[in-house]
Amino acid sequence: MFNLRDVSKVIQGILMSHPKSVPSAESMQRLWVNEVSRVFCDRLINKEDEKWFTDLTMDLLSRSFRSGMEFDDLFGERKVMWSDLLKIDAAQKLYEEMKDMPRILKILGGFLEEFNISSSIKMNLVFFEDAVMHIIKILRALRQPRGNIMLIGVGGSGKQSLIKLASYIYSMEFKQIEIVKGYGVSHFREFVKEMMFKTGIYGTSIAFTMTDSQILNETFLEDINNVLNTGEIPNLMLAEDKDRIQNDMRTVITDAKKVETNDLCNQLFINRVREFFHICLCMSPVGDSLRIRCRKFPSLVNCCTLDWFGRWPEEALLYVSRAFLKNLELPSEEVRANLAEMCM
Repeated sequence: MFNLRDVSKVIQGILMSHPKSVPSAESMQRLWVNEVSRVFCDRLINKEDEKWFTDLTMDLLSRSFRSGMEFDDLFGERKVMWSDLLKIDAAQKLYEEMKDMPRILKILGGFLEEFNISSSIKMNLVFFEDAVMHIIKILRALRQPRGNIMLIGVGGSGKQSLIKLASYIYSMEFKQIEIVKGYGVSHFREFVKEMMFKTGIYGTSIAFTMTDSQILNETFLEDINNVLNTGEIPNLMLAEDKDRIQNDMRTVITDAKKVETNDLCNQLFINRVREFFHICLCMSPVGDSLRIRCRKFPSLVNCCTLDWFGRWPEEALLYVSRAFLKNLELPSEEVRANLAEMCM
């Protein structure tokens, strides 16, 4: 199911670019292919649908764009990838095509090293091509105002680790609920309320990550569905919370050079929550629970970018096993190669 929100997401993605990063008609076409792939193709769940999408894209390129690009240029071994990862520290972050894989791996390795130095919990990640693609999809969602993402894959496929790294790259706060005995709806709502104050009043960017094992009560998802759709939860704010919003939003309204009214305070607060509060859901496709939840809470699909974590390809598993066995003392290189194959 698709709606007009998806069309606007394609336009929003194209508007992230800059004339410097789109110097030719061909690069504009490649940018368009990237955006429609992220918005439409990433939602498709099987190879037949993906083939339908790629055939349609190639047809549109030749008819509407008069493009001479071949299928392998866009959907071959090297996928089209756009991100601002190459110039992440520049004053103007350029959203550009990423063609230099060794450079991308070097940059990601640098960020992982910095993360491990600054964090008490170390992450030991290996960046093979699929993992890089997932990070770029997460970065694209976090970079956009109202950018939310749902990662779908079996447990242990690295969803939370990649969100952690992506939020670190963008200097965002990574937040998760801590489940303790007796944790209920009131605790969850207090936690969400505090994050809404941080994003709405202080403009702090937060990547709030939630896994399906943390959904102790379906009300949690109902609240998330409301935040995704409207930026607020009905009856969440008490009278003192509303007073706090009115008082603390004054400086924001003054900076925006607007006339202060109660309605404007509330509207600006909600808009800022939607802009800076990024919801990242990690779901497992096993069983019926995901299907039922998506039917019950349509905003989980409508307001989120989807990213499917499929089976790891053999070359990815081999890449990981080689990386872990690289520094191990072994009798010969042949043993190392065979051992890596066996681990794969």
